[in-house]
Amino acid sequence: MLTNQELTALLRNHGYKVTPQRLAVYEALAEKPWHPNAETLYKKLQPKYPAMSFATVYKTVEILRDIKVIQILNAGEDSYRYDANMHEHYHLCCTECGIILDVPMDKVIREQLNSLVQSQGGFLVTGGQFYFYGLCSKCQKLH
Repeated sequence: MLTNQELTALLRNHGYKVTPQRLAVYEALAEKPWHPNAETLYKKLQPKYPAMSFATVYKTVEILRDIKVIQILNAGEDSYRYDANMHEHYHLCCTECGIILDVPMDKVIREQLNSLVQSQGGFLVTGGQFYFYGLCSKCQKLH
């Protein structure tokens, strides 16, 4: 997680204004390993920032993605989710309850996958997101 000073410097270096709302959106994303959508973030921040609009949250996550401090996840739902974990990792997505969990990616496996894609597809791999779908342990117990 970046400090407020590091995020402030990144925002300014990319030509963005630093606002308490922008810092709060990043802090909410980075404080714990979760993957909220914009509406969930908005509801979380609304009590502390009652004047903040939904549009502000949405625009802020786009800015944070542009400066590469969060990633946008498309786990096959109606809305995007956001992730402040910028280390290489897998996402485990429960098809029942919708939870998304992070699992660290082994460097050797990542290099093997990159090599395979580059050799078969002719791509220079610069990044990627990995999703696995199934049932989390709680939902397994319900079935």
